[in-house]
Amino acid sequence: MPRLEETFLMVNPKSYLYGEKCLELAKEADQVAKDTGLQIYFTCPYADIRMVRENTEYLTIGAQSMDALIPGRGMGYVLPESLKEAGVEAVYLNHAENPKTVHELYTAIQRAKELDMITIVCADSIAESRAVACMDPDIIVAEPTELIATGKIPDASYATETVKALHEVNPRVLISIGAGVRTAEDCYQIIKHGADGTGATSGILNAPSPAKKIREMAEAVIRAKEECRK
Repeated sequence: MPRLEETFLMVNPKSYLYGEKCLELAKEADQVAKDTGLQIYFTCPYADIRMVRENTEYLTIGAQSMDALIPGRGMGYVLPESLKEAGVEAVYLNHAENPKTVHELYTAIQRAKELDMITIVCADSIAESRAVACMDPDIIVAEPTELIATGKIPDASYATETVKALHEVNPRVLISIGAGVRTAEDCYQIIKHGADGTGATSGILNAPSPAKKIREMAEAVIRAKEECRK
């Protein structure tokens, strides 16, 4: 299993960046991960995974999704073994833009575990997060769908209630709270409310300097976690 730190930042360009521009951001995030020691997940389009993996050292490379396929027939599906071979260490599942049925999600989690890949599963409500926790993923990304890309993060009550509810179901699962994360202060507040990590897409990509934004967010996550430990 790749390293699974209890504090982390997720940089998720989705499909806004690809090719050389995706690699450029990955290298900048890689430098932040090196300088801060924080685990940074970087997720990119499937075709860019090997290029990003071969040109970075400190990032945890994630795939945007995958299917519970085994080698053989399955035209058009995402084969877990091919992701592993390309250098994927973590896989996102059930994002609001690419949801899965309960059966698809459970079997995909199991396939990822077979290949020692970190499982990161998205859920948009406390009830759904509790159900996902029963499937024993490594990380649950709890983000209300209606807040994605709005610049408005979940309120403190959502964060604290989510953390409490998930730890009641599965104390092993790590919790990332996202949706609408735009600033370093957003990251700081989310961690202070009990989450293990957070992440962003538009909040990073729309910044005047995405590299500077990643660094600011990483430093905020670390600062908040250190204060929580005191």
